[in-house]
Amino acid sequence: MSSWGDIPEWAHGLAQSLMQALNSADPLTHNHCCRVGEMSRKLARDAGLNEYEQKMAEFAGIFHDIGKIGVSQEIISKPGKLDPKELDIMRNHPVISEQIIKPIGDKDAFFKGIIPAIRGHHERIDGEGYPDRLMGERVPLLARIILIVDTYDAMSQTRSYRKGLPDEIVYAELKRCSGTQFDPQLVRIFLQAHKTWNSLVIEPETYKEFTEFNASSTKKAA
Repeated sequence: MSSWGDIPEWAHGLAQSLMQALNSADPLTHNHCCRVGEMSRKLARDAGLNEYEQKMAEFAGIFHDIGKIGVSQEIISKPGKLDPKELDIMRNHPVISEQIIKPIGDKDAFFKGIIPAIRGHHERIDGEGYPDRLMGERVPLLARIILIVDTYDAMSQTRSYRKGLPDEIVYAELKRCSGTQFDPQLVRIFLQAHKTWNSLVIEPETYKEFTEFNASSTKKAA
């Protein structure tokens, strides 16, 4: 990972525009991305990454699921198991997310730097992830960070078709899959640090211009 660099002045305005579009199409995914962005920054901080890398983690987390804007709501919200065709469509969302951010990354180093994490946020340490079946340290560090907080948020949040799980159950699942799905060192850091995080507050400098979202959807993401 690079150490220090410049974050473009227009980054937050761009994020606002893209997230407003996502919020119009899929408010639940928008809220999820805001929480994952914030938690990715916190985990990056607690893992010892510098301020620039923390901001990269935050923006990669914000945009990790923006590709779901191109996935049918019938698939995203389906309460049961996806059929093989639907699963293929859903598993393409990291690639769509990459495609949305890539034209910006072609013109700016900061956004270019977050693209591997956006594309790779469903890669697994054991090589069984997607879309590229990367293994071990070939999975970008920021992607490994996002995967942990993405999983936590997905399991802990209540949806229309299922109730969110309590932290102790989610923690147990992260432990169980440590070393296969998740980076074990990052899991240890998350489990130690997460309990100390304050209730998630969307920080004004990043999110004040995004869009308002239901406070009840964030209360478990501390």
